[in-house]
Amino acid sequence: MRAVDVMTPTVISVSPETGVQEIARLLLDHRISAVPVVDGDQHLLGMVSEGDLMGRAENQAEKPTPWWLALLSSGPETAASYIKTHGHAARDIMSHPVVDVEEDASVAEIARLLEKRHIKRVPVTRNGKLVGIVSRSNLLQGLAITPPDGEGSVDDRSLREALSKEIEEKLNSVRVNVIVKDGVVELWGLVASDEEMKAVQLAAESQPGVKRVENNMSRMPQGFGAF
Repeated sequence: MRAVDVMTPTVISVSPETGVQEIARLLLDHRISAVPVVDGDQHLLGMVSEGDLMGRAENQAEKPTPWWLALLSSGPETAASYIKTHGHAARDIMSHPVVDVEEDASVAEIARLLEKRHIKRVPVTRNGKLVGIVSRSNLLQGLAITPPDGEGSVDDRSLREALSKEIEEKLNSVRVNVIVKDGVVELWGLVASDEEMKAVQLAAESQPGVKRVENNMSRMPQGFGAF
């Protein structure tokens, strides 16, 4: 399997101008731990993670130090740290450059990359533009149904793309991830209601070429997402 076979294609992203509070709300509301930062053409610029936001919180809890004294005392590194902990927008606090993979990167390559870099997810790009994201859970979902040397077939990929597009456009269920192997569809992710879960499963069952649907989705906890 390749990145294109297991990635989440609908990615919640922010612009460089997105404010810090809005980013925090997005992470909470969508139950994610990081968001890519992209420009108007979807070129990947950076990532903002929970860690970047927690660094700000820790800094604010400390005894304030006059900014001009800190900048004068430690030079460029302190200046960069000050910007990251006091910035108001994504461009100020994002981590960059970003480690990313192309669509044809194998699941094994991605697993090694996550382990080597000690990261939880990696953006997937096509010609430098963001097209998806692969997390550790995506890898586990793919590996659970794939033989060690297995590769997703072209038909499986076409089916997955068609179903993902149907869910995104007709149901707006951005939390659902679709994996297809030999015509068997696995549905993973969180949905807001029993009706949404049923609608997603029906969309999968109605897709031409689907042999079987395995529903692994879960209901989002009641009240989840409140800031």
